[in-house]
Amino acid sequence: MFRESVVVVSEYERVVHSPTQEIRLPSVLALKEYVPSVQKPAFTRFNLFLRDGFECQYCYDSFKANDLTFDHLIPRSRGGRTLWDNIVTACQVCNTRKGNRLPQECGMTPRREPHQPTIYELQRNGRKFPPNFLHESWGDFLYWDSELVD
Repeated sequence: MFRESVVVVSEYERVVHSPTQEIRLPSVLALKEYVPSVQKPAFTRFNLFLRDGFECQYCYDSFKANDLTFDHLIPRSRGGRTLWDNIVTACQVCNTRKGNRLPQECGMTPRREPHQPTIYELQRNGRKFPPNFLHESWGDFLYWDSELVD
């Protein structure tokens, strides 16, 4: 916004403050210049949770993002790295129970084998969420290929 490379299409109601400014947080931005999409999605908490459908990969329950964490299959204390194929979504209870053990040591096998998702997989998973899960201002932009209903 400050570099003027985007147009704010929609905003959240939330306002952030600096010592000299008050800014409403943007919820939807439009780039002023086309930027080709990347083939590999960024490794972020949200993208990880989206890949795993906001489900704990150990107990299979669904959670809100605030109640989720991520678990290293091979713990960092044992040389595991923070990569797509070594991380799964876990609830705090299961993550604590697994601790720094390997899945086979504690009998906690993840529901799905971790992998690096494609952009299309993340988009497909994002369309599965119920109404009101994502901010209402995103609807017109995430569901552009959905069938229109009268």
